[in-house]
Amino acid sequence: MLHLEIVTPDRLFLSEEIEMVIVSGIEGDLAILKDRTPITTPLRIGRVRIFQNGEEREAAVVDGYISALDNKVTIATDAAEWPDEIDVERAKAAKERAERRLANKPDGLDIARAEAALKRAINRLDLKNKY
Repeated sequence: MLHLEIVTPDRLFLSEEIEMVIVSGIEGDLAILKDRTPITTPLRIGRVRIFQNGEEREAAVVDGYISALDNKVTIATDAAEWPDEIDVERAKAAKERAERRLANKPDGLDIARAEAALKRAINRLDLKNKY
């Protein structure tokens, strides 16, 4: 078993014993299993897939890092949400706002920030629609 902690600036999102976790690393998906070689790597906007007692759960995360050492895995992220915590109307509004900004490209637009906002909203909506 692995001990997984997911922490955000606001809360300890999760602290449990698990069998495996799969995250979206910057170079693709990464699975962490028991007795893995130590690693620390950045994450991208995506999902954390948690396998525990033969079941799978998913949460949406925003960027951050994952660190695995001595069967303890820590994910530090700006935000994490279970599907039932996602406010669909808020996510839809954020998606529409980001799409408008990217389509209109007003002076001074931080394109990378607008693209990240769009990716976050899409990730949240996709996860909510799955459940």
